[in-house]
Amino acid sequence: MLILFRMTCGSGWLPCCRPLPWGLAHTGRVLWTPSRLGELRERAGEALLHRVAGPTAHEKRARIHGTPGPRWFGPDRPVRRVHTDAAMYVGGLAALLLQSLHPVAMAAVSAHSGFESDPWGRLQRTSTFLATTTFGTAGDAEQAVLRVRRVHDSVRGRTPEGVPYRASDPHLLAWVHAAETACFLRAHQRYGRRPLDPRAADGYVADMARVARRLGVVDPPESTADLAVRLAEYRPELHATAQSRAAARYLLSRPPLPWPARLPYAFLAAAAVELLPPWVRARLDLPYATRLLLPLARPGGHAVVAAIRWIMPSAPRRTRDPGDGFLQGAPSSSGPRG
Repeated sequence: MLILFRMTCGSGWLPCCRPLPWGLAHTGRVLWTPSRLGELRERAGEALLHRVAGPTAHEKRARIHGTPGPRWFGPDRPVRRVHTDAAMYVGGLAALLLQSLHPVAMAAVSAHSGFESDPWGRLQRTSTFLATTTFGTAGDAEQAVLRVRRVHDSVRGRTPEGVPYRASDPHLLAWVHAAETACFLRAHQRYGRRPLDPRAADGYVADMARVARRLGVVDPPESTADLAVRLAEYRPELHATAQSRAAARYLLSRPPLPWPARLPYAFLAAAAVELLPPWVRARLDLPYATRLLLPLARPGGHAVVAAIRWIMPSAPRRTRDPGDGFLQGAPSSSGPRG
């Protein structure tokens, strides 16, 4: 996902991770000044934003952040801190890998989600849902949830082994929710700019539970301790399948990216894999290249996340309307709800 720029100083690709304190001359014709790097930074950020949020990214952001009205979450809720940080790129990839080990959930994803045929479209729909429920008005968040529930109600089928499934099954929904919540939080604690203290980490799990209930999850975990218990309950159901191995190969070895972006993506992928427990990694049938990068996963992950954070444009600041407020049940304190 990280965009690299061809800078013809010698040969090869140079990642633009921060402005240089001096001009960088090369070929005797071009001077890379801080202003030039700023322009390239803006172009890279726009390209990444459009990949993640779609061609109408700015219109979506303006509507989500700028529409006045009550929100589900106050401005200092933990869910907002986590979901605005570039560490979500690591957490999102880790969540996909972990979720793939549930054979029934993976069969549904493989058959109905456009996982390989339209990966960017799927990412854009997911990112829009997360942004709307985290930052949008309560009305927009409710509509986003209803759209997802309508899709879930229409998704049903059988696994290759003949096991029937439906996407609205609360048991499957609870697995997807627990896996993504754990991975988002773990990635933030390792790669986020401002990791959460234990109280705020519980608050994040509670915030995510608010959305999960509306999606149909029964009794979602409300604390990190509850989340750990819930994940352990699913462990006997998790194992590799042909579909999960194909998903891992696609995500780790054949990402839908231009070649220059694949090196930083490889470090992002290694960071996501290293985030997972060893027993999960053992079941993923990791490509050799990913296993080779695991010793460098943390420094590489920090570098790539920092670069993404540097290039991504900030969300617009919403002018608070006198009629705005935050709905009861989502207070603006940073701790868990009582």
